[in-house]
Amino acid sequence: MSPEQPVAQEQPVTPDGDPTAGRAVPGQPATPALRHGVTILPEMPWREAASLWSAAEDLGFDHAWTYDHLVWGGLPDSTWFAAVPTLAAAAGVTSTIKLGTFVSSPNYRHPYTFLRDVLTLDDLTEGRFLCGLGTGGDLDSRILGEERTLKERVDRFHEFVPLLDRLLREDRVDHDGDVYRTREARTLPGPARHRVPLLVAANGPRSVRLAATLGDGWITYGGRGDTLEAWFAHLAELVERFDEAVSTAGREGLDRYLSLDSSPHFSLESVDLYAEMAGRAGELGFTDVVTHWPRPDGPYAGDVQVLEQVAAEVLRA
Repeated sequence: MSPEQPVAQEQPVTPDGDPTAGRAVPGQPATPALRHGVTILPEMPWREAASLWSAAEDLGFDHAWTYDHLVWGGLPDSTWFAAVPTLAAAAGVTSTIKLGTFVSSPNYRHPYTFLRDVLTLDDLTEGRFLCGLGTGGDLDSRILGEERTLKERVDRFHEFVPLLDRLLREDRVDHDGDVYRTREARTLPGPARHRVPLLVAANGPRSVRLAATLGDGWITYGGRGDTLEAWFAHLAELVERFDEAVSTAGREGLDRYLSLDSSPHFSLESVDLYAEMAGRAGELGFTDVVTHWPRPDGPYAGDVQVLEQVAAEVLRA
């Protein structure tokens, strides 16, 4: 998760009448088209992090991601490194796995300066960069002395994404908006929009419509709920919202990325849990699922051996 020059996409996965269709079990694929990704938080020095990125590729993950924040609220006291240089370094230790931001926001970025980062990552990865975009929370902007309501942040996002889309398509771009301005903005070595998918993170109605009309795919962190069943029930409502928006936009074949780890359970608590969650995601039409590299404690605490088992028993099946 394009209007004029769409990137080649696989059709979303849908059930075929079998109530167990697409359900993943250890030793069997979750669904024929389901792709798997892992997010590696940018908290470690590169001499320690490099091996995780190359391992993600060796294990068979289709894509690897990192967060794009000044400070992440989940680990405010942790060491933290920048997303773009991290992905640039990851490009040098990988060759096939796609690499992306999960996700970049306008909180401390201008679309034109971010374009330069996007073009550079597209070049360094040789077309493997996935540009995840989201409204963003308020922590990064508050650190910079900016106070915006949620509506104001959403309004800004709805100017940011179309302008970035245009900058990836055109050269000498003039724009005079409520938040952003450019004058004769050169965009060489563009245009690159046909190579760089814009994946829009959205749960609310306005941004879901933006993902459906302008994005190459939709990213969601899923539903709400104190139990896994409640979480998937709310997720199904979000899928229905996105389906309606896609139908209204007259589009089809958009990729759908689900972050598994906002549920009440970390998806890598066990191989069985990961397989169940990935399978249920496939049944709801998601083309991609994303987990997190296990950490020793705190958010996403888990065992790397489970990740390796998932790779062997689910990804490689």
